[in-house]
Formats: sequence, structure tokens, C-alpha cells
Amino acid sequence: MRFLLPLLLSATLAFAADNFVESPLHRENPNVPHGSVTKMPPWESKIFPNTTHDWSIYVPAQYKAESPAAVMVFFDGGGYADVSTKGHWRVPIVFDNLIASGDMPVTIAVFLNSGHYKTPPQPDAPWKNNERGFEYDSLGDRNARFILEEILPEVEKSYHLSHDPEMRAICGASSGGIAAFTVAWERPNEFRKVLSSVGSFGNHAGGNAYPSLIRKTERKPIRVYLQDSSGDLDIPDGNWPLANQQMAAALKYMGYEVRFDYAAGYGHNSNMAGSLFPETLKWLWRKEAWAPPAETKKQIGGDMPLNQLLVEGDNWKVVADGLTFCDGPATDAEGNFYFSDLKAPAIYKIAVDGTKTKLLDEPGSGLKWAPDGKLYACQGNKKRLVAFDMKQNPPAMEVIAEDVNPNDLVVTHKGDIYFTETGKHQVTFIKAKSHEKSAADVGITGPNGITLSPDQGTLAVSDYQGENVWTFRIEPDGKLTAKEPYMTMRRPIDPKGEFKPAQPPPYKKAAGGDGMATDMLGRYYVATALGVQIFDPTGRLCGVLPKPQLDKPLTSVMLSGPNREYLYVTNGDKIFRRKVQAVGAVFYQTPK
Repeated sequence: MRFLLPLLLSATLAFAADNFVESPLHRENPNVPHGSVTKMPPWESKIFPNTTHDWSIYVPAQYKAESPAAVMVFFDGGGYADVSTKGHWRVPIVFDNLIASGDMPVTIAVFLNSGHYKTPPQPDAPWKNNERGFEYDSLGDRNARFILEEILPEVEKSYHLSHDPEMRAICGASSGGIAAFTVAWERPNEFRKVLSSVGSFGNHAGGNAYPSLIRKTERKPIRVYLQDSSGDLDIPDGNWPLANQQMAAALKYMGYEVRFDYAAGYGHNSNMAGSLFPETLKWLWRKEAWAPPAETKKQIGGDMPLNQLLVEGDNWKVVADGLTFCDGPATDAEGNFYFSDLKAPAIYKIAVDGTKTKLLDEPGSGLKWAPDGKLYACQGNKKRLVAFDMKQNPPAMEVIAEDVNPNDLVVTHKGDIYFTETGKHQVTFIKAKSHEKSAADVGITGPNGITLSPDQGTLAVSDYQGENVWTFRIEPDGKLTAKEPYMTMRRPIDPKGEFKPAQPPPYKKAAGGDGMATDMLGRYYVATALGVQIFDPTGRLCGVLPKPQLDKPLTSVMLSGPNREYLYVTNGDKIFRRKVQAVGAVFYQTPK
């Protein structure tokens, strides 16, 4: 990562006062092969309905159909395609020169302009008929989907594009700059190189949230170039120089591979970024591997940031696949991991040594071991909660409760059972031994996941249809008191919502809070629509771990494996795990 201070940058580049400086790489070289630019028919979008987008494609002379080409998408593409002396980017010329020198791969460029309404609201003012701000400044995955589902498939009808995310880059300036970052942020599995100049990370449409989102989200595998200057905008929606400095600081804090070129002067233009463009591309496309710096930051006492939990270099790994729909993870004290394949149906064990064994031909949306040595299971499809005595062969089943619709459960060291009945908006309590059943709480919109604090004094319940994780004090008789919306889950952005200027983006009503787990330090782990959300014992969000499979539901989470130091997730048709710096709590033993 390189942060260039104003004096160093000015001395290095020796700019004439704030002007564009043309380099030899900006000039057409008769000794290198020249690519071609083709104007494409206006694109009528389905994701951005009632709009057409002007666009064109650059194809380098070295392109060969048998070899997949890298691809780089440019927002506000017309300006980047301009090869006249008025243009500061001159992408076709710079690409010709850098591809010929080997400083970047054979790369097809897509120059994409923002959409214009097909039925203009103001025919006499066509410049007002552009939805650039809506497309570019809005957070969420809509723009990423537009590129991945509409534009690139159209390009691939004629050209062979690489699907390696390391061979895909995206670029933009101003609102195009935040748009480029948003695409890679939402789809790091598709784009891993970002170039943003004078990026609009102010509050046009909630983009000012990015620095805090970055600091509390697991680092994504993207390389980010940022450029700005002290003369950039200072308007009611924010101060652009400060916003870009906040972005750079947040990315640096989380260990991203980021370069931030900043200088005194200039303005909201392409003079500086255009001058630096050839060198920026060399940095962006270089083959050098990135090694995050060693963690040296000091935290405020009591904070539990992600960098104190995650193990650098250890990412999600598949431990079980070829399944249908996974749920119900559980652990025992030794770290053996259990889960259910609901559609099979079957319950499996993955031993500490990695051996996978089928235990039962039964479903279990929630599984927990109990003090009586039995494995308890929620079988909502059969309207019952059951327990299996695994010491018998075959295992004997006992029906604990009937005429119930259990989703997930927890069993205390006393043998008391709490389980969620999502459709009834209820947390149900079953007394140990007597199996007396009663409603412990009613009113949570969609009670789903459920867990205990390590001392078993607190019960936590996630709301699948809301944004909170609710907590209760467990009284000696098992009753629940002190109900509180203790944790606030981060919610997905609603692509169908209304994006308003200078307002937060529209979020979906529900965070999709699902299965939960706890570690011995009191952190809460919640499976949600966005991934695993982790909260400290005080209810503050430590951070979010994105789903291993972005297109599959994340139903639950558990700490298990050797020494219970591995975080497992049930993610659609696969089970993943990763090592963390935490030890999972188990509840069927009396805490010492």
C-alpha cells in the first residue's frame, strides 16, 4: 500500500500548477499494435427499466479468441474512450502501449455510459433525463447485476472474456468512482481491481457509510486505487477530500491492498488522475502478490474488532458438500460437529479427525446435545421436538413435545429447553423432567435462531423478519424477564426501494437473522442474509463475515472442531469452516 503525502507527490510528479500532464504513454505509438473501438447499439436495460445506455468496446490487436481476455469496465465510458488531445485518459492509446509492453494483460475495455430515459420527463432538457446519480451513487448490488447479467453476457457473444476475478477491473470518476467500488464490494468474486478518482463517497445517496462498513466487514480480496486532492468538492452532501481520506484510512485499517494518491490543489476533474493513469494501470495490473501488514494497531480496551478474532490467511474451506439443504449445526465438548441435511433427510457427524458419518435418517432444523447425553432435534415438518439416545443401537427416539412447530432450540445445563416457533412468533419453554410446556415469550416478529451466554444467564433470540437480536434474563424458575432488542443486525439494501438524495439507502425490513452460536468470551454469532454477524457481549457489532456462497442461504453457525476453535456455517448445499481466535461455548455442562 502506498500513501503519498502532498509534498512528496508534488515533488515526484513535478506537475505544472494543477494541469494535466501528458506522458509518452498517452501518445499514439506507431511501433505498437493498435486495437479498435466499436460503438455498440444502445442497450435497453431490464434492471434499469425504461432506459437506454450508450456504450462501446475496445478490443486490443493482440486478442485471440482461443485465449480469454481480461476485461475492464469504465463508467462514464465516453470520456475514457476519447483519444483526442482533449482527453485526459485516452484509454485505447494507453491500453495499446501497456499491453504491448507487457505492463497489463490483453484486456478488452467496455466503455459504458449511464442510462437515459426512453420516455423523457422533460423533452426540452435532455441532460435532465439521465439517471446517472441513481445508477452510480446508490449502494447495493443493482449496478453489479446490470454489468454481470446484461452487459458482459452481451460482450461474450462476440469475445472470450476471462471469468477469473483477478482478470477483471472496474473504473470510474466522481459518482462513477463510488459506482466502481460498489460493484467490486458487492461482487468480489467477479471484480477484484478498482480504480476510483475523485470518488463521490459523500452523502449523495448514503455512500458516506462506506468507511464504517469497511471497518466492520471482513476484508474482501480487492485491490483498490483511490485518487483525490485538496481542491475537490466541499458541498452540502459532504467534503470529497475528507471522504476519500476516510475511505483510504478504513481500507488501510482493514489491511486492504490500497494505493491513495493525494495532492494539494487541483479540483473535481481528471487533471491529476488522467496524468497518473498509465502508472495507475501498471500498479493495478501488476502481478506482485499482496501480503497484509502484521497487525500492530492498538484498540480501545474492551473492543472486540474482527482482527482479534480472525486468523490471517485462513479463509472458508469446504468440509462437506454434495448435500441438499444444510441446517441444525451442533457441537459436543470434544469438538465433534453435527448437522442435518433437511431434504435428505439425514443427520451427520464430522469427527475431530474429519471423518464424516451418517447417524440418522431423520431431519433436524435445530440440533443440541443435552445433559442427559441425548441429541435433541427440532422436527417442524413433523410437528414435534424429539431426543435421540445415541448410546443405543439403533438410536432410540423419544418425543419430547408434540403439536409444536420448532425451528431451533437450546438446552440448558439444568435440562430445560427453549425453542423458537417462528410462525407463532413465540419462544416456547419445556421444563426438564416434567416436560411441561409453556409460552416463554410472544411478540418477536420472526423468532428463529437461539443461544445462551456462556454463563447461561442470558437467552438470545434472532428475528428473521426484523433487525434485532433479542435478549432475556433467565430466572431460576426458567421464566424470561428483561426482554430487550439488544443487538441490531445490519440489513441488506433493498434494490427496489426508493433512493433519496442525501439520505441513507433503503434497507430491507428484515436482516434474516437465523441460527446462532456463542463463544466463551461472550461474543454472539448470528447467521443473516448478509453473512455471519458477530456482536460483543455489550451488543455492539464487531463485524460481518460475508457468506462463502453469496448466492446460497446462510442458515446457521457453530463453533466446533479441534478445541472448538473453528467457525462452521451451513450455507445452502455445503458446510464451510475456518479457524478463529475463539473457543465455542457448550451448554450441557455446568460452566466452571
